[in-house]
This record gives sequence, structure tokens and C-alpha cells, in this order.
Amino acid sequence: MKKQLSLLFILLAAIASAQTALYNNGNLRIHEGGSIGFHTNLINVSPLDNNLGLAGFYGSQFLTVSGTLTPQFYDVEIALENDLQLALGIDNSNNTNFILGNIRTPLTQPSIFYTFLDNSFYTGEYDFSKIEGYAAITNQQDFAFPIGDSQFLRPLIINSESVNLFAKSAYFFENASNPISFTNSYDTFETDLDVERVNSNEFWRLEGTIPSNVTLSWNQRSAMADLTDDATTIIPVGWSKNSQRWINLVGSIPVGSLNEGFITTTSFIPDDYEIITLGASKAPYEPLSKDVINLDNFFVSVNGDGVNDSFYVAELEDYDSNFVQIYDRYGLKVFEMVNYRDEFNGFSNLNNVPFGAEKGLPIGVYFYTIDLPGEDLSFQGFLYLAR
Repeated sequence: MKKQLSLLFILLAAIASAQTALYNNGNLRIHEGGSIGFHTNLINVSPLDNNLGLAGFYGSQFLTVSGTLTPQFYDVEIALENDLQLALGIDNSNNTNFILGNIRTPLTQPSIFYTFLDNSFYTGEYDFSKIEGYAAITNQQDFAFPIGDSQFLRPLIINSESVNLFAKSAYFFENASNPISFTNSYDTFETDLDVERVNSNEFWRLEGTIPSNVTLSWNQRSAMADLTDDATTIIPVGWSKNSQRWINLVGSIPVGSLNEGFITTTSFIPDDYEIITLGASKAPYEPLSKDVINLDNFFVSVNGDGVNDSFYVAELEDYDSNFVQIYDRYGLKVFEMVNYRDEFNGFSNLNNVPFGAEKGLPIGVYFYTIDLPGEDLSFQGFLYLAR
């Protein structure tokens, strides 16, 4: 029957964590409309692919996926009070739904990763449900890796010049000069001429062969105030494999404050750099030489009461043209418009919010930027979206 699971497997009592495990050494397949819930460990030693239904990992126990052959699931859902540890990768061909608990891969073993295949995507990611370790993509050009550590979601957004056959990223809350997960070290005092200081609290690793722009964000734990007292001097930097020093990768003006913000790199080939992080520039230069004026913060309450139902900046009516862009707190652009008036009411007008866009953007803090081309002026600020 089409909506039934075709299951040929052996239940094996495993000694791992005193739990039983589902030991697949036959042919496990989830048909369209079907589902399977894992409340125990999965040991996979046979092909587990061509699935069309839902595979969920549930419960209060710490679960593991291990074996010799990478399972491929269509829809994946994780709702665990504790995490899901991968000793073997997982391939996802449609949607990953983060509800509770992290998908963890060993940072010391880059060969183990969670892969978003082709047009697959994810929903629900937040500080307590994400990928803690390596995430990979295949045949995708633009992607926000839902990665972080045990405490925070710390995504890396990649916009590539062409499709990545394969790219992979992970976040490390470690000192690059003395990393725990690497045998090599990357001295934060070994910098190029225009780099003043390099963050010693965190870094990302990104692997890929296609020239790409990368957006990195920071939060209060990033401690950017230890690097600079001026948020406009924040820059992205990468450890060059060729020159063995930190290189300035800045491609945009930083948006935000010392406590929270984001910045986008110039286009570079990820595999030319061991790791990337944030730093501070030594002297203003393009594009940092352009003044950015901070405006007031705004409150947008999309509840239909006629008060603050949209993002409205009265001063824009005094100018002939403008360009407004709105980003989430991690630097993902969710709205843009030329000659904006008051059109933003909590919904994205871009196609990079793949699932649930019709319900509106989640509540929280967003950044806005306003460019006035005729005046050569730029403004930025925060808005809080409520419902």
C-alpha cells in the first residue's frame, strides 16, 4: 500500500547508552504520506534512500545515528529534549523541521556532516534547535547554513556566483590562535596591513570552490567592543592559505551596533582560506569611508489595529528617490524596495524565505538600511516586528 511503510529490518539490542537500536540491514523505505518516528538509536548498514515520507527523531533521550551507509530522508523532524549525535552523515532531500534539540556532528571530524541536497531547505531553526557541527549543501547557489554551538544559532549565509556542486560550513566558539578542533593554529596577531585586530572568540570554516559573498553576524558574546569602539570599522577577515595571515575580506558597510549586527564579504573562493571570522580595520577606506547615519529604532506591530501596522519613515517623503532594505538579525535580506513609502508590514517580498513566507516573518529584531542616491546618504537602524 502506497501510504504504508515498507519495513524489512532487524531490531537489535545495542549496548550504546544502554538503549535499544533500530538496526537496518535490509530495506527500509518510507512511501509518500508515510512516517516513522525514531525514539531509539539508528544503526544503518544498508541502503536507506528513495524515501518520500517523514522521518522524525523524538523523545527525552540522547539519540545517535551510526553505521556504514549514509541514510537519505525526504522530510526530517527533530523534537528531542536532548540532541541527535551523528557518527554518520544524514542526507535530506526536502525539508528539515527544527522543533527542539540540535543535530550534532563532531567538529574534529569534518567528514561527518548533515547534507541539504539540491532544493532542500529547513524551517524552525533557533538557538536551541540547529546544526551544532558541519552542514553541507549540494547543487545550491545561495544558502544560509543553520549552524551554531550549544548556546547560539550562528549562521553563515553564502551567495555564490554559480551553483555549488558541494559546499560545507561549521561554526566554532573557539580561539583561532589555539583552537580545540584543529591541529593547526591561526595567530590572530598575524594580520595584513589594513587589519587592526582579529576576533579571538569565534570563527567559521567554509569549504567551497565557487567565488562567493558571505554574510557573517555578531552578537553580544562576540565581544566586538574588545576589538573596536566604532562599529563602522568591523570587517570580515579570512586566514589566507597562501600568505598565512589574516586578510581583509570586506565587501559592504557593517550594519548594526557593537552588540549586534552583520557584514558581507567581497567575493572570494572559500577554499583559499582556512577559516573566516570578524575583525576591525586599521584605517577607514572604501567602503568604510562613506558615512552612515544612525536613525531611530522603529516598532512595527502587525495586528490590524491601525497603529504601527507598517514600517513608516516620514522623512522619506522629503526625497525624490530611496532604496530600502530590511535584514534579519543574521544578515539574511528579507525585504527590499525602490522608492519605498510604507509597504513593509511583516512579510518578505523576496524568494529566499522558502517555507512559511505566507504566514509572515517571525517576530523579533530586524535591521533596516536606507540609501538616498540623489543625496549620497545612507541610514541604518533597528526595527522590532511584533504581531
